Amino acid sequence: MTTPSPERRWIIAEVGSVHDGSFGNACKLIELAADCGANVVKFQTHVAEAETLASAPSPSYFKAESRLAYFRRTAFHLDQWKELVKLAHSRGLLFMSSPFAIEAVDLLEQVGLDIYKIASGEVTNTPMLERIVTTGKPVILSSGMSDWTELDRAVETLRPSSDLLVMQCTSAYPTPVERAGANVIPELAQRYGVRTGFSDHTQGLASAITAIWLGASAVEKHITFSRTMYGSDAQFGVEPDEFRRYCSEMNDAWALRANPVDKSDLGALREMKQVFEKSIVTASAIARGEKLSRDKLAFKKPGTGIRADRLWLVLDKVAARDLPADHMLCSEDIQ
Repeated sequence: MTTPSPERRWIIAEVGSVHDGSFGNACKLIELAADCGANVVKFQTHVAEAETLASAPSPSYFKAESRLAYFRRTAFHLDQWKELVKLAHSRGLLFMSSPFAIEAVDLLEQVGLDIYKIASGEVTNTPMLERIVTTGKPVILSSGMSDWTELDRAVETLRPSSDLLVMQCTSAYPTPVERAGANVIPELAQRYGVRTGFSDHTQGLASAITAIWLGASAVEKHITFSRTMYGSDAQFGVEPDEFRRYCSEMNDAWALRANPVDKSDLGALREMKQVFEKSIVTASAIARGEKLSRDKLAFKKPGTGIRADRLWLVLDKVAARDLPADHMLCSEDIQ
């Protein structure tokens, strides 16, 4: 199975539900993502009654509201979704969202999104995956709660999608670096022959940079105005200055991976080598016919003469002429 080309590189600003139901905040977060250097902005699309029972438990890190009440309160209507997509496109961003029910897919198909994201908890929602396949849109599959058997089944379901990317993810908030699982990224590429990515819930840059070096062509990070904002996502988000640096460092990591250096090609360093390397010079005056013994030689900058590592060309040869001290030897000086 061939490894796909990673020519498309996505920095995904995960808004999720950080907007807390405020359309104005959602717009500002799109603007922020663009200003910081992301090229994809990602939301969550909830149709509360289609997605959850009233009795469904909340995650341990956010119990201030019931899931049903939270999804109802923070949902946008169709025209608002259309405006968010329009704004993202006007700022040069691709628009992505995670649906959590077939009805959410139906809604998103009316707003013109570019990419579907399968959230980690939806990997086994096969009916919804089958509906997404019918849209013909690119799909990103997150693997945060799934083992290989579940992922195999989801990938097989999504195979009709001509553009599939699978993300390594650990559904822990925050994720300790030792649980980030960057090693899974090349395994995903080899197992499925698809582009790979990394959904980053760690703190810092090391995990995402490592993921890029291991082949990830997409990285995803939560973005927020402030980690003190109310809601389920903000406390794990990256604030503007941090996100701006994140985008810059990820682009540098991709540039590093895309530009291998040939250590046998030192053409660009030729001038630098001459400045810093050492040439063989006379340690003291040497008369014509005198043997060039080791004690009469020294090694000094610049490296434009006979290099120090070629001492064997000079040692115990005879001076062809009188040589002053601190004289850089050349072939005409030796016989």
